[in-house]
Amino acid sequence: MDSNHPAFLSRRHFFTSGRNLLGGAAMMSLMGDAFSGQAAMASELVGHPGAVPTHFPPTAKRVIYLHMVGGPSQMDLFDYKPQMNEWYDKDLPESIRNGQRLTTMTSGQSRFPISPSKYKFTQSGECGMWLNQELLPNLAKKADEICWMRSLHTEAINHEPAIAAMQTGNQVAGRPCLGSWASYGLGSMNENLPAFVVLVAIPTNREQEQAISARLWHSGYLPGEHAGVSFRSSGDPILYINNPPGVPDKLRKRSIEQLNELNQLNFNRYHDPDTATRIRQYEMAYKMQASVPELTDIASESQHTFELYGEAAKKPGTFANSVLMARRLAERGVRFIQVYHNNWDHHGNLAGRLPSQCKDVDQPCHALLEDLRQRGMLDDTLVIWGGEFGRTIYSQGQLSRDNYGRDHHPRCFSMWMAGGGAKGGTIYGETDEFSYNIVKDPIHIRDFHATVLHLLGFDHERFTYRYQGLDQKLTGVEPAHVIKPLIA
Repeated sequence: MDSNHPAFLSRRHFFTSGRNLLGGAAMMSLMGDAFSGQAAMASELVGHPGAVPTHFPPTAKRVIYLHMVGGPSQMDLFDYKPQMNEWYDKDLPESIRNGQRLTTMTSGQSRFPISPSKYKFTQSGECGMWLNQELLPNLAKKADEICWMRSLHTEAINHEPAIAAMQTGNQVAGRPCLGSWASYGLGSMNENLPAFVVLVAIPTNREQEQAISARLWHSGYLPGEHAGVSFRSSGDPILYINNPPGVPDKLRKRSIEQLNELNQLNFNRYHDPDTATRIRQYEMAYKMQASVPELTDIASESQHTFELYGEAAKKPGTFANSVLMARRLAERGVRFIQVYHNNWDHHGNLAGRLPSQCKDVDQPCHALLEDLRQRGMLDDTLVIWGGEFGRTIYSQGQLSRDNYGRDHHPRCFSMWMAGGGAKGGTIYGETDEFSYNIVKDPIHIRDFHATVLHLLGFDHERFTYRYQGLDQKLTGVEPAHVIKPLIA
């Protein structure tokens, strides 16, 4: 036989002659989003909103997620621990801390003195939920409509990884957030507004705010159109929403049409998903020029609405205004509205800051639930409230009966949900007498995400996106479970 016959080719000859083929295959594997999954997705999405078929009928059509940046103190709001009054200024037992990793802010303390909550708790509703009615009198009226979760936990002990984990399911930044997954899965219900909108509320007290950035509402490896669109709290809600002087609407429309014709030619040739995203963004930007001014003009709201939300709702950028805007967005078909409220990081002066924080959110949260109920939207709108972790029962810094500080605590914290299929009046999970360790029904943030996806109609195990050769999931590769007692 000829020595050049394929049967006589050596491994070295094969790899030499086939090096380009193998390199291309490796690149295709590493860039699977660009050349396979995203390219196909982009081809389908150009020209219409698109959606992924749900695995079962959703109970929530939309989500309003109220994130309290910094980590609210669970034992001062929702996790009643009256036994701690007997432990005032005594050291936290080592058997309770059990070698837990501490932040650098308290790891050097010589003592870990117990600081019981200075606030009065009262049972609320028929469910009997103990909560701080002193600071949350309005929210307490909704106790039987709210699903209370007192046993959330996470591994992250510092803000950056903790917020990333809560929003994206992973402590490492760069993955799609929950809002992007909702946008990808459910698509848009309004062709003139994004499926995912972000509002950053300005707290009344600005003593110790945490940095938050657009990475929290990034689409990660999902197509770029599923990233959150941030509305500003002052000036134009969207930069450059208005045409420049001398540019009439017809000229702007024609310019966008011509740009998109060029972009479509480019996409047809190279199938770059970023080009498809750019086409959709230009189209959406033009449509938003007409829809956003009407959306943000709250003068049409009734006096009853402003009495419900409070006078602060008239002031752009306040939490009350942001929550009212969230209802208006939900009413117009936006799938996911993320509202951030800062300054919940109570390392010191908790007694001076927590009342201000609660005053910002108490009436608006009650108003949002009541407003949605009156409009017949609460049953299919999931409202979520919570932070990225909890606080320590021991005091950081100086301790007195009237004031104290609390450090970060990932082992247990409280959140709540309402509407959208969440089981109102449920009190789920228990912590020990120190609100330090979970003793019953733990909820990892992966379980929380799996439950939210279930309410949106998705099996978290099957709700995936192909990226770098893997079927990526919001809940990752570690075990996650839908918490069925939380579902109505």
